[in-house]
Amino acid sequence: MKKKMYNFAFSLWMVLLCIRLTGCADGLLDEIPRELTAAWGETEESEAPEEGLSSPSPPPEEKVPAVNFLMEEAFPYAFESLNETEQIWYRDIERILGGFGTERKLDQSGLAGGLNDTDIDKIFQCVLSDHPELFYVEGYSYIKYARGEKINAIEFSGTYNVDLDTALSRREEIEAAAEGLLAGITADASDYEKVKYVYETLIRNTDYDLEAPDNQNIYSVFVKHFSVCQGYAKATQYLLNRLGVECTLVLGTVETGEGHAWNLVKVDGDYYYLDTTWGDVSYRTEDSRPEASPEEGQKISLPEINYDYLNVTTEELLRTHSIGGEVPMPLCTATAANYYVREGALFTAYDRTQMETLFRKAIESGQRDITIKCADAVCYEEVLTELIEEQEIFEYLSDEENSIAYAQNEKQHSLTFWVTNE
Repeated sequence: MKKKMYNFAFSLWMVLLCIRLTGCADGLLDEIPRELTAAWGETEESEAPEEGLSSPSPPPEEKVPAVNFLMEEAFPYAFESLNETEQIWYRDIERILGGFGTERKLDQSGLAGGLNDTDIDKIFQCVLSDHPELFYVEGYSYIKYARGEKINAIEFSGTYNVDLDTALSRREEIEAAAEGLLAGITADASDYEKVKYVYETLIRNTDYDLEAPDNQNIYSVFVKHFSVCQGYAKATQYLLNRLGVECTLVLGTVETGEGHAWNLVKVDGDYYYLDTTWGDVSYRTEDSRPEASPEEGQKISLPEINYDYLNVTTEELLRTHSIGGEVPMPLCTATAANYYVREGALFTAYDRTQMETLFRKAIESGQRDITIKCADAVCYEEVLTELIEEQEIFEYLSDEENSIAYAQNEKQHSLTFWVTNE
């Protein structure tokens, strides 16, 4: 039969990518509602405070509920970016939110060290960056107790999207789901194996859905299996931290200007960026198993997982992403744990022996799709010419009856090929 190749996926991915990034941004903009209650103290004449305003001295503190939602395995990346005084309030806010607390006074030494109410938001965001398990936190409020220009105390309260009993019940659901997902990886697996496993497992068990309930937290991923970028990123962080791999949340924007969330991960001592959302084909299309129709009457399913953002450098990330948020990020230059490097799929030039080895390995393992990456634009054009224009791709297939579809990512210099059934 006549050999066929279809090049349709590139334009499909890019158009729908813009739609989905806009959707992800809409969710991110509503990420944490703030309830900032700036209250004024009494006058020097000790007049009674007006209704709705605070007195200069805080009331006696109430006890924080005897619960603790904080993970022992959490990695304090954002905490370590703060100075010593900011870390004092970080620990206060962490303890309050982790205990489902309200109306707790922040440590006076923070005020003595120069902090004030304008520092709360930054510290609050750092706590959330380090703790994906705080899935029930919606925002915060505070009351400032002041006399004149002097702040005497600040009382902080978390605001929550469910009551305590519901939060406890949902934690049990999350932990049970996480245990099930992690059953397929062993504690002695390498860092790379753990990261790749979590990346693939979350993608296979989650669909991108802008309308998903609780889509800014991990409950949507582990229990409902529908989420948006921040849910994916926090779930990735949660699972990797449980496996002992350092991972934190990164907030920023993408090339279209919309907000987005992804991860920073440490593999074998080096930092890399990881974007699980962009690895999920359902992020780029409406259906969880999308299909395209390059020819009338024919349906071709896209590969389930895209590996372009599995352990990438800063330079690779910045082709499509911009880093934002409160927490400074490192310059990532290591490539040893990049997916394409580790899997032998990175090409510096068109190498027939390397290509044959890669395809043979994939076919023997039962893979239906193969992705390769080129080190630069020159190599990328060379590979396109040889595999597509010259149709050498068919020389690496054992079945002469196969037809091939392919997708290309010009910015990341990658090509994905997969066998179609006719």
